[in-house]
Amino acid sequence: MKNRFILIVVLSVAVIGAGGFFYFSSGSAPDLMYRTEKVTRGDIQVVVTATGTVSADTTVTVGTQVSGTISKLYVDFNSQVKKGQVIALIDTTFLASAVQDARASLEKGIAQTNDSRRTYRREKALLEKGLADTADYDAAMTTYESNVAAQKSLQSQLDRAIINLNYATIRAPISGVVISRAVDIGQTVAASFATPTLFTIANDLTRMQVQAAVDEADIGRVKDGEDVLFTVDAYPELTFHGTVTQIQLAPVTVQNVITYTVVIEVPNPDLKLMPGMTATSTILVTKKENVFRIPTIAFRFQPLPEQIEARKDSTSAANDSARAAERRKLLAQQKQAGGAMGVNSWQTTSERPMTRLWVVEKSKKLTPIYVRPGIADGTFTEILQGKVEEGQEIVVGVMSQKPTAAATPFTQPGGGGGRRF
Repeated sequence: MKNRFILIVVLSVAVIGAGGFFYFSSGSAPDLMYRTEKVTRGDIQVVVTATGTVSADTTVTVGTQVSGTISKLYVDFNSQVKKGQVIALIDTTFLASAVQDARASLEKGIAQTNDSRRTYRREKALLEKGLADTADYDAAMTTYESNVAAQKSLQSQLDRAIINLNYATIRAPISGVVISRAVDIGQTVAASFATPTLFTIANDLTRMQVQAAVDEADIGRVKDGEDVLFTVDAYPELTFHGTVTQIQLAPVTVQNVITYTVVIEVPNPDLKLMPGMTATSTILVTKKENVFRIPTIAFRFQPLPEQIEARKDSTSAANDSARAAERRKLLAQQKQAGGAMGVNSWQTTSERPMTRLWVVEKSKKLTPIYVRPGIADGTFTEILQGKVEEGQEIVVGVMSQKPTAAATPFTQPGGGGGRRF
């Protein structure tokens, strides 16, 4: 009986002790844990991405101005050619016949002109002696002048026939490489309303260009001379370098999306880049090295009122006052500019407004600090001004220790990295 009583007392004490432990341990635990990231030094790059097509620096399409049958081809794909070199020949049978016909017509016209000249001189001599009528003299002079004009027309026809005959010999307009051949021997080409294409010649494949399509939202940040890195599917392990040389003003609209063509010059000494390749380009807009930076997510963190440190010293009050004054100044500038000054207008000036960040005090409450942000690359944001130090912990999120029914992904930000308080 006594042993049973002792056992009951021991069990009761154990149950009460366990309950008290769990009660006090759960009640003393903080409800929130803050996720922080450190202020670091590093590089920040602002880039614009775009896709485009690789092409030769200069590409010329070679056609023909006369119709006929291709009788000879002197070049093929990848052939090296020099300016003026004969690369094809069109059958000249009909063209040569046209030259002979025009020459015969000219000779006939010359004979008629000579005959009318003799008649004109004879009538003129008779008129001077008073043996001829004036009307006969005028008729002879008119016939002679008409034959002279007809002879000039026949000479022009002969010249045109000779030119057409010369056009039957296709010559390279530039020095370069034949990258396309669209005809074969025996094929008939007809130069009527449109000039048929025979060859495509690229002047120098050691100098290429990429015509990148940049979205209208990013074109304002692209300038001549900016560095470009791009890759092609043929060499995924290689990165090619280029330079922006031209921003074409003509907009390109595809499915209501407006883009602008940016020409990027690219050296190609090893001839790895080929015309027609698709290039994924990264245009370096701005780069800053060894600057203070913090994760951009820290600027989006907004604590609840009960999480903020209640005390407010003169320094905090001065910061708030300065920030309010600066906001009023910026709003006045925006109003004076007609409301045209948007968020992006502050990204290239030191007049960007101060922004509030949060740090954890020993009391587990949050205290604000004010910084002036600079450029951002999507992951990190530069700190232009503010009382921050390298290695300082900045709150970027909060994680709930005790899940509640009202908890949502927005009140329980997750993610890796950073310290927890």
